[in-house]
Amino acid sequence: MSVTSILVTGASGFIGTSLIRHLSQFQNYALTAAARSRIPLPTGVRLAPIEGIDGTTDWTCALAQTQVVVHLAARVHVMAEGSDNPLREYRLVNVEGTINLARQASRAGVKRFIFISSIKVNGEKTLPGQVFKADDSPAPLDPYGVSKLEAEQGLLELAKSTTMEIVIIRPVLIYGPGVKANFLSMMRWIRAGYPLPLGAVENKRSFVAMDNLVDLIETCVSHPNAANQIFLVSDGEDLSIAELLEKLGISLDRPAKLIPVPLWLLWGGAAIFRKQNVAQRLIESLRVDIDKNSCLLGWQPPVSISTALDATAKSFLEDHRYGD
Repeated sequence: MSVTSILVTGASGFIGTSLIRHLSQFQNYALTAAARSRIPLPTGVRLAPIEGIDGTTDWTCALAQTQVVVHLAARVHVMAEGSDNPLREYRLVNVEGTINLARQASRAGVKRFIFISSIKVNGEKTLPGQVFKADDSPAPLDPYGVSKLEAEQGLLELAKSTTMEIVIIRPVLIYGPGVKANFLSMMRWIRAGYPLPLGAVENKRSFVAMDNLVDLIETCVSHPNAANQIFLVSDGEDLSIAELLEKLGISLDRPAKLIPVPLWLLWGGAAIFRKQNVAQRLIESLRVDIDKNSCLLGWQPPVSISTALDATAKSFLEDHRYGD
């Protein structure tokens, strides 16, 4: 049996822990996890401690014997940015850090470099009847999205002058057991029985379950047609925020209390409280087309959105902090 050696960066993060747990189930992968601190790892997974990621990080030990790199580590998007020059901070990690790793990987003989980017490279929203596609012209609007695009561009340029293959995956909003941020807040609101003023929102948004994202990443580890391609990823089913909350309510066994507040009032309230970014994610549409994944890779999301929401809710409810 052929064994593929894989280095996963960002191993302690939301995606990293799920990916390593998934890949460690199979005997045909030899895994190395790069993380800034010691973390619990499945048996047989090697830890490669990394102090930080920028243009000077030495990856020599982590890359030893590696055939495939899955690069998850990044300065992530934050709602309340504290830096006076956020683009510089994002570039330091997401651009310089990524290209530095990729160059060292190429010199070390790595065959394939899988970069987890962001749908923010495409833009922030789609108009009614429109969807983002993998090969659309990029249109990032914030420093995080710009940094991810610049990293993509640097990787694709590197692929032109080396034999290392590049694969780029742009996920939409990711959810699953252990999810944080806005998705966790929505589950808390529903479980607490709060009335939610989103019953009149008829947008459509794409989401991706962690199980589906991890499955696509694994497919891209070895599929020959993935080389030097860009893929978007979602569950393949778009929901309005009201539909999502209703489904979450079913999974949480606590029906969502949705109030049909006019959109103009929602936007007005968001402006007063300086929460326009939150309102955008709740009210506007963002849809992606994943047909390319099927055409090139024969890939379809293996887990339905209902099944994935049930698993997410179950994990949430099993946490003792949310018991009745």
